[in-house]
Amino acid sequence: MTQGEQRDATTGALERNALEGRAPSLRLTDFRPVGGQHPRCIAIEGPIGVGKTSLAIRLATTFGLETILEPSFDNPYLERFYRHGQQYALPTQLYFLLKRGELLKQLTTPDLFRSGWVCDFVLEKDTLFAELTLKEDDIQLYRQLHTHIAGEFQRPELVIYLQAPPAVLMERVRQRGLAPEQRITLDYLENLCAAYTRLFHFYDQSRLLIVNAGDANFVDDDAQYADLVQRIVNTQGPRDYYNPQPGLL
Repeated sequence: MTQGEQRDATTGALERNALEGRAPSLRLTDFRPVGGQHPRCIAIEGPIGVGKTSLAIRLATTFGLETILEPSFDNPYLERFYRHGQQYALPTQLYFLLKRGELLKQLTTPDLFRSGWVCDFVLEKDTLFAELTLKEDDIQLYRQLHTHIAGEFQRPELVIYLQAPPAVLMERVRQRGLAPEQRITLDYLENLCAAYTRLFHFYDQSRLLIVNAGDANFVDDDAQYADLVQRIVNTQGPRDYYNPQPGLL
């Protein structure tokens, strides 16, 4: 629907292929969860370029959990939205909402072989993108459908919200050089980051770990990744904060 959603649909499969073949360097037995338990339903969120999918895949490997990634949607309205704008904004957004809802609803189905999951989105992100894109009249209809869908699926035990400055995200987007991301501007990323900040300022649906990911590399830096995992397994309260390089604040 938005630039961010098109990016997620296009690059999610690429990130999965790049990371799932790696030999796991860390296992859960390397860490000591508080009370002997760790979260088994984890969601990763944050703006474009912050590293959601990469971290989700690596955490799933470490924790021995199923990976739930946003699929590469074949949204029939997406191209028309980019060509004609608001005329196709609502059907495009509703399509994404329904597809994400279908994916999450699968997690409510009893499965004796599923020990838990890590996903790279929360359904609340749909509202965030809708409010950035839809007209007020369309938002009313969208919210009614979202409310109906949101009550049907299992919520994560822990949400990890990755933050990074818009300028850092812009540089990461440029370095990737993916065609769908050429539409993205710094202004768009600034608005998106502000929307994520508002969303998680009031978020209370799950335990929340807010992570400063601006100077972090949780995929290639095993020491940073191990430190993050230790914080994840030790996070007990409703809200916690983690900065891998506190001296930079």
